[in-house]
Amino acid sequence: MIRVVFPFSLSHSLAVLLSGAALALTAPTTAQETVSVSALADSENPVQRGLYLATAGNCMACHTREGGDPYTGGVAFHTDFGTIFSTNITSDEAAGIGAWTETQFIVAMHEGKSADGSNLYPAFPYPSFTKISEQDLKDLFAYLQSIAPSSYAPPDNDMGFPFNQRSLMSVWNALHLESGRFETDASQSPEWNRGAYLVEGLGHCGTCHTPRNALGGLQTDQALSGGTYNDKVEDDKIRPWSAVNLTSAPDGLAAWSEDDIASYLKTGHGSRGGTFGPMNEVITLSTSQLNDGDGRAIAVYLKSLPPIERSPQHKMSDTDFRAGELLYTIHCGTCHLPTGLGDPSIGPPVAGSSVVQADDPASLINVIIYGAEVPTPTPPGAWKTMEAFGNKLDDDEIALLSSYLRSDWGNRGGPVTEADVDKQR
Repeated sequence: MIRVVFPFSLSHSLAVLLSGAALALTAPTTAQETVSVSALADSENPVQRGLYLATAGNCMACHTREGGDPYTGGVAFHTDFGTIFSTNITSDEAAGIGAWTETQFIVAMHEGKSADGSNLYPAFPYPSFTKISEQDLKDLFAYLQSIAPSSYAPPDNDMGFPFNQRSLMSVWNALHLESGRFETDASQSPEWNRGAYLVEGLGHCGTCHTPRNALGGLQTDQALSGGTYNDKVEDDKIRPWSAVNLTSAPDGLAAWSEDDIASYLKTGHGSRGGTFGPMNEVITLSTSQLNDGDGRAIAVYLKSLPPIERSPQHKMSDTDFRAGELLYTIHCGTCHLPTGLGDPSIGPPVAGSSVVQADDPASLINVIIYGAEVPTPTPPGAWKTMEAFGNKLDDDEIALLSSYLRSDWGNRGGPVTEADVDKQR
């Protein structure tokens, strides 16, 4: 189970998986048969439709600890303000939300208030969930109430003063919560509006892919232009990761087509890149299970976003450029080719890569040090799994290589220092 760590926020959002090869979710029909989750979006049964909504919102990932029963909570979120543990949302009346009313659940999702009226921490992404329609929340509640009760009680949050004072969240909400349901844009297509609803609300993609201020609030003027969060790199080691720019900027998804995005969301593999690291779980449990129409809608919406460029351009010295180029030729050129365009059967392009060009180079450094952790089994047609170079290259070599990747082939991105690399070790 991935341990997400973001200042007062969840980090599960847009990601990628393998096409139902692992953890293919199913739900019982009235005939006691099983059907894929993707077929339940328009079910007349509120519990089944709620399962689809829970899948689209990736509820299981954040509310299921490693080795624990589904939805029983206990996932640790290591934030800048302390450690927050996800709650038990099964139908248990004492440990879960079995005693909650439908109205109390809707208030929690829309306003960030628990059943007893206390403030929730925005590690639970109610600033995004406030956009979800009341009917969808009723169906989602019906599904959660159908989950077998569990008496498991997650650990208490470990937050020092003053962050352990929930009453202070009233101030945070006044600054950062824009309460209100999603409103359709009549000038856009139904497909675009569906994609916007999923990205901005239920899928809460901005939770990871939008930068944050010192208080952990989203910088809405930079929406979906990339963010930074903490997560596992290996074993129990927690380090920063960068969520890529999802706008149509050159350092974002400019080089991606709608087909590229839809394929990536469905299978974890596309012509522009493949899933690794924290993105695996979200795709495995969420986006791969969406019906094709919703996957396409997300792609349509993302490709419509105006560009927001976050990554500066920099020019390396001739000496450093040549040193970085030599490292690339020796260690990377076989799979990614001297052109940076990648071998279609082995490695994805690094030219125009949103991971390579991210404002924060954390994910690029991580994949060089630790290699690419990919889903098991790997998606059909996936790239060759990248090996770890952390024991082969020194920090200065990784910094040179990363800086070279961020400055050749027209790529954008600031220089990477030895200190940047050391932080990820």
